[in-house]
Amino acid sequence: MTRLTDYKYSLLGSLVEDYRRRPLLLQVDNTPMNLFAVLEVKHELPRRTSILTCFRKIRVYSFLFGLVVMFLIMASYILTGDKKGLLFTPSPYQFSSLGGSGPFILNLSSVKDYAHIKLVVKTIKSKVEFRSSRRLPDFKALVNSDQHMFSVIPRKFLSGIKNPCWQEEYSGNITSDPYMTNLYAHYSRRFRTVFQHLRNSFREHLSQRDGKLHRMRCLPYFYIIGQPKCGTTDLYDRLRLHPDVKFSTFKEPHWWTRKRFGIIRLSEGFHDRYPVEDYLDLFDQAAYQIQGNLTANTSGTPNHPNIIIGEASASTMWDNNAWVYFYDNTSVGEPPFLIQDFVHALTPDARFIVMLRDPVERLYSDYLYFGIANKSAEDFHEKVSESLQLFEGCLTEYTMRSCVYNTTVNNAMPVRLHVGLYIVYLKDWLTIFSREQILVLRLEDHASNRKYTMHQVFQFLDLGPVTREIESEITRSPASNTRRPADKNLGPMLPITKEILRDFYTPFNEKLAKVLRNDSFLWESKC
Repeated sequence: MTRLTDYKYSLLGSLVEDYRRRPLLLQVDNTPMNLFAVLEVKHELPRRTSILTCFRKIRVYSFLFGLVVMFLIMASYILTGDKKGLLFTPSPYQFSSLGGSGPFILNLSSVKDYAHIKLVVKTIKSKVEFRSSRRLPDFKALVNSDQHMFSVIPRKFLSGIKNPCWQEEYSGNITSDPYMTNLYAHYSRRFRTVFQHLRNSFREHLSQRDGKLHRMRCLPYFYIIGQPKCGTTDLYDRLRLHPDVKFSTFKEPHWWTRKRFGIIRLSEGFHDRYPVEDYLDLFDQAAYQIQGNLTANTSGTPNHPNIIIGEASASTMWDNNAWVYFYDNTSVGEPPFLIQDFVHALTPDARFIVMLRDPVERLYSDYLYFGIANKSAEDFHEKVSESLQLFEGCLTEYTMRSCVYNTTVNNAMPVRLHVGLYIVYLKDWLTIFSREQILVLRLEDHASNRKYTMHQVFQFLDLGPVTREIESEITRSPASNTRRPADKNLGPMLPITKEILRDFYTPFNEKLAKVLRNDSFLWESKC
């Protein structure tokens, strides 16, 4: 890997913790020391000293002299750019100016870091390539990878209903808790409350067929698949106000990408895998409403057959990080199966909504939202620099697409740089679903004209018109999940960070605009 930075990474090995090490900052009296600080020794009046006192002074002066020599060596390394063998490389953000308030300011981020990171971005851009298509997996291979899921969900659904639903025989004890083993039901207090409501209405929705009890099961008709911090929550909140739209019991189950693999947070390791039945339970409330419509009259024809169910996990479009733990690596560092392969195998007519925003602004918003402590524009710049170097290092050995789906690199990045590479994910979705099944929107357009955006969504989902009152409520409600006041107080990212990120994302945005035939996805107005 080309060494262009102060850090040395082991990208794809097991020593990921080396990457997470942070620079050591020496302090005196809890105050960061200037790199070129002068240690002052005040002379006192002569007094009688014992041999032991003299010996102690010699030790103290030797220690101080050693500190001065160490600082001079560190300064020499930094000024010459030769960091080889330097164990503790201080961050440029930890040094104050040389002369205090004087005119000569040591700005390492603009002198050293900027030149290096620009070269890193240039190297990355030289290796950007977009394949025409990927090799689609065989259906039998998909079934073999998750036989239980394919045994639960049928290949054909009920006719006369817009949403994919089916009748499933219920073999459980009618007096027992049908959700007792559901792992979502134990996830949080809020989820437990939701499932208690489902328990109370479960029995009354069981139907008799051929002397056996049946329950209606449903999968989503559409998905809001991404991206995070691009307005998916706001779209979800508005869309669920339409009388013909129902969602899962909560917005983001993350079943396709995480829970079915037993992942809640990768940092916590693996938990029990959530079976497909647990996922289907999340649509019971919506299924009850469809089922009620089905039995509304004696002919069995539903009064409102156009109710559709949605699911809005913003990880569905991009998060395939679990593949490396569960699938054989038979495709040169790339996942043999993607989320969309399974969704298509089960519901080939499903529809998908993608909300995107300027990837530069998305990354900063993502950092502010998910960052825990010590957030600042300077810290964000440093994390962007580290992430770019990790990505560039991966490209020295692997293809661009392999690096985008590289779980080790993705987990090591301190900011989720890869989530903004929209075109890489979209092209993979377009290899299995038609362009007509995927609606791509921009948050910037949605924020400026919600009424127009929502009409686009209604048309895409083939939804009927709503009353003027409902339309007003849908379009005039305040925006959801906006930036928190504390994060707003941090201000914008540094101009130098924005310039670097703009340069990095440009080739990906250009390809996205070309595929969508819409130059607004270049986000050039932000330059």
